[in-house]
Amino acid sequence: MLELRNLESKILGDYILVKQIGQGPLGSVYLAEHRFIKKQYAIKLLPEELASERTFIQRFEEEVGLLAALEHPNIVKIHNVSFDLGHYFLVTDCIVDGFGETTNLAQYLIARGQPLSEDEIFEMLMQLADALDYAHGKKIGARAVFHRGIKLNNILVREQKSRLSFHLSDFGLSKVIGVGAVLSRTFRTIADVLKATSVYASSKMDQEAYPTPPIEPHKLAPLHASFLQTYAFLAPEQKNEGSGKLVDSSVDSYAFGVLAYYLLMNEFPEGYFKMPSQRKNLLYDWDSLIRECLSPEAEQRPKLLVSCLNAIREADDKCQGSTESNFADGMDVTKAKLKPIIHMATFEIPKVDPNPAAIFHCDSGVKLYTPEHKEVENTQPLQTDMAIIPGGMFYRGSNDGNRDEMPRHQVTLGSFAIDKHPVTNEQFVRFLTLMGGEKDRNHLDIIRLKDSRIKRTGGKLNIESGYAKHPVVGVTWYGAISYAKWVGKRLPTEAEWEIAARGGFESALFSTGDDIEKTEANFFSSDTTAVMSYPPNGYGIHDISGNVYEWCHDWYGYNYYESSIQEPENPRGPSQGVYRVLRGGCWKSLKEDLRCSRRHRNNPGTVNGTYGFRCAADVE
Repeated sequence: MLELRNLESKILGDYILVKQIGQGPLGSVYLAEHRFIKKQYAIKLLPEELASERTFIQRFEEEVGLLAALEHPNIVKIHNVSFDLGHYFLVTDCIVDGFGETTNLAQYLIARGQPLSEDEIFEMLMQLADALDYAHGKKIGARAVFHRGIKLNNILVREQKSRLSFHLSDFGLSKVIGVGAVLSRTFRTIADVLKATSVYASSKMDQEAYPTPPIEPHKLAPLHASFLQTYAFLAPEQKNEGSGKLVDSSVDSYAFGVLAYYLLMNEFPEGYFKMPSQRKNLLYDWDSLIRECLSPEAEQRPKLLVSCLNAIREADDKCQGSTESNFADGMDVTKAKLKPIIHMATFEIPKVDPNPAAIFHCDSGVKLYTPEHKEVENTQPLQTDMAIIPGGMFYRGSNDGNRDEMPRHQVTLGSFAIDKHPVTNEQFVRFLTLMGGEKDRNHLDIIRLKDSRIKRTGGKLNIESGYAKHPVVGVTWYGAISYAKWVGKRLPTEAEWEIAARGGFESALFSTGDDIEKTEANFFSSDTTAVMSYPPNGYGIHDISGNVYEWCHDWYGYNYYESSIQEPENPRGPSQGVYRVLRGGCWKSLKEDLRCSRRHRNNPGTVNGTYGFRCAADVE
């Protein structure tokens, strides 16, 4: 592992290193924050020993300028290249998932726990194909640009607005470091784990004199898998660099074929391998794609991967639209602003997710907690009516409130829908019945019953008399986001929550205007009240002030609003954090806590009798 010997202060140039988020043959990856603009990036420290190689320095200077010119939503953007304290490093976009964690495709497939559908595979490949076609067509002078090292570990996954996007990282770095060096560094790491001796046991006597140290399988397995994965994606001409064959963009087409085959068949193509058509449930003509991409002759591989993908779908008359429309649907890359007119927005609640706990990343080395399966009845969700908030430009924050509310600034949001009231006990108890317990499959608390009005008696869940219509309390952030996924929704972002709370009034101090009375909200009282007991705000939303604190999606950042000024487009909070945001005050709060801009936070696993939530959803 690359050590930061000279970085005791954890500062590298203009960046503060937060934590290590990756390690591979191309170097260590760190989450970092710019010291001045307070924005987070990914820092890739290139292998230290390469800095002394003259050929590496030459390749580095020649290639990095070319790679930094790539601008595509599915290619991790290189922002800066630098040298400090003896380390060459790249500054790139920080691609994180819905929980603020970096997830590559290999991790995502393990955490998902079930195979991708054919349409999901197609949409993923379409995003990556568009990125590769773009890069292959972008020539600077006479020089072509291609990846050279595609594999599962350098495809990053991001979930945004309930849509998955896939991003190619390490673009072109295999050429900078060299394919041979990549493989040898991986092999060397394996050797270190094995604690291989320098003594060659050429006879039985040698073996007895120099016994092999014990192997630690839990350390070897992931490294061995990484080595095999790297090798499996290499085209024949890359595996035989000394053969004199030209290495060009066709090696990306080969790796693309390997990726497609792996996603379809859950194994790498080796030797004489069976074709996807042997799977009876596939609709598209995947065989032709695999044959073209995995051709041993580079010149026979497809030049345009998007066209090749469209061809296999059209072969079965399954084409649903142009490449551009499919790409936009998968990526949500449109920048068109939605006009703030309610009747122009259309909204349909998505389908119920039968396995909401699958969104949490699992360590495959730890045995998963699976509640005993029981046949249950009445587990269909009770949906909540939603209010549609038209997209546009809004103000959030306050210049007169607490320090973390400053400065007041403008943000741009797309149209969204939000529940008209918090989730109730009668709604949440159905979810608990489906889950079979108070913990998810990762043994994370969903709810703590002793802090709620839901009790378990004789193995059956019951709601205390008179509390069915009261908001559920004692729910963790994990429980809130799992429930939201179950009903086909999500948690609102902090920005969405505040805009919804203001009820359409730009400068409203409270959801009711400049002041709020006890006849307008439940606060400074002794208990929760039934939802919708008080008048709605200007958007028709009830109980957004008082009754219960409401979990939001975002990580909490004390100085985050300073960064939000610079990137006001659909802000989603910091990419990392310790606490999640809570908003709205509760039944025992003072009036001050009910201000629209008032921010609260706590650990996502914390519960008490004042924490609840409501759901949100995207609007097209």
